Amino acid sequence: MRAQRVWKVNGDASIGHLQSRLDELNKRLGQLESQHPDSWKIEELKASALSLSREIDDIRCAEATAALSELLRK
Repeated sequence: MRAQRVWKVNGDASIGHLQSRLDELNKRLGQLESQHPDSWKIEELKASALSLSREIDDIRCAEATAALSELLRK
């Protein structure tokens, strides 16, 4: 049996926090790209932004799955 990640989430608060961090990363990326287009930090920031995006998606999917499971139990 394959292990699955289990999220204990405070709903919108967690997603909101992650989204704020992602927004800040994207803002910094834009600044860095305009000032230093060939900086190695750009790739690091892009990787961090992608990781946060995936985390947000994972939480949203987990919440949707839980909601669907609850509906199907009824």
